[in-house]
Amino acid sequence: MSDHTETVIAALRNAPGFEDVSAADCTLTRLGGLTNLVHQVDVNGQSVIVRIPGPGTEDYIDRAVEAHNAEAAWRAGVSARLLWVDPPSGVMISEAIEGVTTMTPENFGTRAGAPARAGGALARLHRSGEEFRFRFELFAMIEDYLRILGTKDVSLPDGYHDVVAAAEPVKEALAANPAPLAPCHCDPLCENFLDDGDKMWIVDWEYSGMNDPLWDVGDLSVEAGLTDAQDMELMRAYFGGDPTAAQHGRVVIYKAMCDLLWTLWGLIQHADGNPAEDFWAYATGRFDRCKALMQDPAFAGHVAAVREG
Repeated sequence: MSDHTETVIAALRNAPGFEDVSAADCTLTRLGGLTNLVHQVDVNGQSVIVRIPGPGTEDYIDRAVEAHNAEAAWRAGVSARLLWVDPPSGVMISEAIEGVTTMTPENFGTRAGAPARAGGALARLHRSGEEFRFRFELFAMIEDYLRILGTKDVSLPDGYHDVVAAAEPVKEALAANPAPLAPCHCDPLCENFLDDGDKMWIVDWEYSGMNDPLWDVGDLSVEAGLTDAQDMELMRAYFGGDPTAAQHGRVVIYKAMCDLLWTLWGLIQHADGNPAEDFWAYATGRFDRCKALMQDPAFAGHVAAVREG
């Protein structure tokens, strides 16, 4: 049994049909998660996922928005069905998706067709016509995270504000050719993708919102550590053919910008004492990767392609 058995079972009893379950009825399996307590619970021939938010996450996640978007993602056919959610606390119970492998960077490199299946899943979501609550505004979120960090005892990596200033041409290029907004996951960690070998599923809608859809494509490429060939597999499946220079450029831009944003997220986790991993190393590693991509001689050409449309 998990150390959190009683907490998880108490949460599960809120879901319809599970009001009378006891710990003796259940088998609990702790699942991954950088900020939350997540368990699969097998009980009476059913498998469900119980998610209990981690402390401090209420500073930057709107749980009512998350619940709305998770329901919309299920209607879009890319995510699990919610069984019960309590927006004030963020406790969420959903059906487990059977017969899937939780993705990792290694799995994206070794499971044949995985980048293409992920591209197909993102395309289904983005073209579903669903309307997510919340507008994912990259540069506004950078300012919000900087404001949160201003209340905590943590230092930014050397040169962070210089890189934000150097990203101004990126901001201008994106503003010159804004993309139609679509419902987006916005935090496509590999572990948020579940692969059954035929279809890729997506879970965890904490950061989701209406966004430029190519954010998801670029961010997934970074999280999965895709090679250039895998990038093309992902993009061809997503676009239904070879990307244009402007489309490819947007993906590359967002590869850099997601690292710029998630550097700050990692610093918040570090300041909050999140024990899931070494978040200072996480943050500085992402920042170094962002700088390297922005300093690549090809980067300016991608920005120009986006600006020209």
